[in-house]
Amino acid sequence: MDRLHVAVLMGGWSAERDVSLTSGAGVADALESRGHRVTRIDMGRDVAQRLAEAAPDVVFNALHGTPGEDGTVQGLMDLMGLRYTHSGLETSVIAIDKELTKMVLVPHGLRMPEGKVVSSESLFEADPLPRPYVLKPVNEGSSVGVAIVQRGGNYGDPITRDAPGPWRQFERLLAEPFIRGRELTAAVLDDEALAVTELKPTTGFYDYEAKYTEGMTEHVCPAEIPGEIRDAALAMALEAHRILGCRGASRSDFRWDDEQGIDGLYLLEVNTQPGMTPLSLVPEQAAHVGIGFADLVEQLVEAARCDT
Repeated sequence: MDRLHVAVLMGGWSAERDVSLTSGAGVADALESRGHRVTRIDMGRDVAQRLAEAAPDVVFNALHGTPGEDGTVQGLMDLMGLRYTHSGLETSVIAIDKELTKMVLVPHGLRMPEGKVVSSESLFEADPLPRPYVLKPVNEGSSVGVAIVQRGGNYGDPITRDAPGPWRQFERLLAEPFIRGRELTAAVLDDEALAVTELKPTTGFYDYEAKYTEGMTEHVCPAEIPGEIRDAALAMALEAHRILGCRGASRSDFRWDDEQGIDGLYLLEVNTQPGMTPLSLVPEQAAHVGIGFADLVEQLVEAARCDT
């Protein structure tokens, strides 16, 4: 691969800032180890000026959450004529919004939980769904602000205004039925599904803390699941990647009710900016199929450089 000047865009001001900084640092170190020139940019409001001054060959987008994952930064870089890793503007706008994602994918036959968007204010009057159900922000990733509302839980019935939860941070939430069973995830890299990993939190569920705190979640890669479930998850992840128009890498998250067989496999969401930290799933699955971290980073950069 030719030696390139790569700007690694990281940080920002989303709830996932710290994870983004870790992702970006790892990416920058890997690129420098391969002889590339790297400019590290912790994104602030002057991001356009800093990108213009850097004038890189490629931007590695290591941002997570808004505005780096929702199409905002993608639109800025499109206007500036910059090549960048991961998905473009339209895909990013759709995939960050869980409601829009369902509207696009469900008509193509992908099984996703039924749900509805509700105002947080309405939760203090009545449950939007029979318990147990899940509440999550419509436009956040990394399980930020997810709550499982159970029968006899400590949120109250109905939810009380002083109970800690995402209703205190977000005006609108997506309510979905809670699917019992197992947490699975599958990555796609350059139009090839890699593997299925099962995630086993040591306590609670696979929330933001469990994702990014060492020792809180066991990763079983490849997942110890029936072949038909593995093949179905890989096929669904690849189909979602293609339908949404993802570029580079994506990661699809699933719940599998193992008492229901293939009918119990549900796609939850598609992440267009998967983490690149030591605990992240895409690098782990890439390693499983023989792609080291530095090779993975270079492959994403090369795909962005060659994208037309």
